[in-house]
Amino acid sequence: MGYKPLNKNSQGIVMSLSFDRSAQLIAEAASHIAGGVNSNFRVGMAGGPLVFTRGEGPYLFDADGNRLIDYYCGMGAMVLGHSPRTVQQAVKDQVDKGILYAGQSEIEFEAAGILCERIPSAQRIRFGSSGSEVAQAAFRLARAATGRRTILKFEGHYHGWFDNILWSTAPAQNAAGPEEAPILVPGSLGQDAMDATGLDVIGWNNLERLEARLAKGDIAGVIMEPAMCNQGAIAPAPGYLQGALAACRKHGAILIFDEVITGFRLGREGAQARFGVTPDLSIFAKAIANGFPVAAIVGRADLLDLFAKGGVLHGGTFNSQPVTMAAMVATQKALTPQHYETSSRYGVRLREGIAAILKDAGIKAQVTGFELMFHVGFGLDAPARNYRDLLKSDKALYVKFAHALLGRGVRVLERGAWFVSSEHNDAVVDATLEAVQGAAKEIS
Repeated sequence: MGYKPLNKNSQGIVMSLSFDRSAQLIAEAASHIAGGVNSNFRVGMAGGPLVFTRGEGPYLFDADGNRLIDYYCGMGAMVLGHSPRTVQQAVKDQVDKGILYAGQSEIEFEAAGILCERIPSAQRIRFGSSGSEVAQAAFRLARAATGRRTILKFEGHYHGWFDNILWSTAPAQNAAGPEEAPILVPGSLGQDAMDATGLDVIGWNNLERLEARLAKGDIAGVIMEPAMCNQGAIAPAPGYLQGALAACRKHGAILIFDEVITGFRLGREGAQARFGVTPDLSIFAKAIANGFPVAAIVGRADLLDLFAKGGVLHGGTFNSQPVTMAAMVATQKALTPQHYETSSRYGVRLREGIAAILKDAGIKAQVTGFELMFHVGFGLDAPARNYRDLLKSDKALYVKFAHALLGRGVRVLERGAWFVSSEHNDAVVDATLEAVQGAAKEIS
């Protein structure tokens, strides 16, 4: 197939793959592209950023000729795996019809109809190009609807890279302040304290603290991942989401679910359907179109209609671009109950297999989460409940583990997240667990 299989010595021990060509290409690209990459989040493994030539099913093929089992899945976007034929064909057909109209198309109406029928909170919809964009749209709607200024977020939750929200996404323990009264911590140099004006932060999964903060009466909107998946894969505590909605109703705040990761991974109707809580607004991206740049803000008709007749501006040249809309429609049609049943079986088998191997190797770890997205946390005595619990994990040891897996042909995120697609079948899971066993032995 044109890729290099794993090398084994005479004793059958796996010899690590080489990524020298990727390193060379990145170094050359750095003369034109800052750092040789176009997103800081692509720096990736300890071995350095990789350069890929193609993706197919559960695999990525890199410039060194390696075939890697991929659990990045496009940072969660590739829920159908790489290069699904139905999505490819839909895109090719639309390209033949046109790329950008600066007007409306029938395919965007079809796309909107699918989501409004599928997502509980989607009475109305607007499309965008990225999760960061539609998060900003949600803040604007919340402020316009309430006449208030402050947006409340939670430690460890990520809602985009813009200056006004990139705060306390992964703060160090010594900078974050006390758990009961966290301090807003910038996520980048270049952010000014004024960027956080109109923003506040508390710990997640503590309803008492949320209710107390909302009682001050100044919160326009509360944004959260309904399951904390940017850091960890942490389910809401029983009754937490229901209590959060009730508290927002009581104190006049807009509840916003960030389903950029959870949407279409925790179920085709989103985490909101899985947990039985319908927020005022929700945002989606990533798996919505299996890797094509589509995002959406959905929610109550009275809120979304502020874009149409309430004086609230929402724009974007590439919003509802027809090619991406075709990809979205094809993706959503492929997300059948059968897809989730099959993919979930692979994901659960993988998650449970990893947990068993690590336990047998004497490596203390918590393997927690959901069928198509889970988290491996080294050094934890119990499942994490929030970001402060995750800070207790042994991140350095996990990075060694991830690097050992990469040398064995398995690509995983260094922050502990694993994303599963419908292409990670039993044979792929078997190969992955063999690599996990070898990596665990290497680091233990």
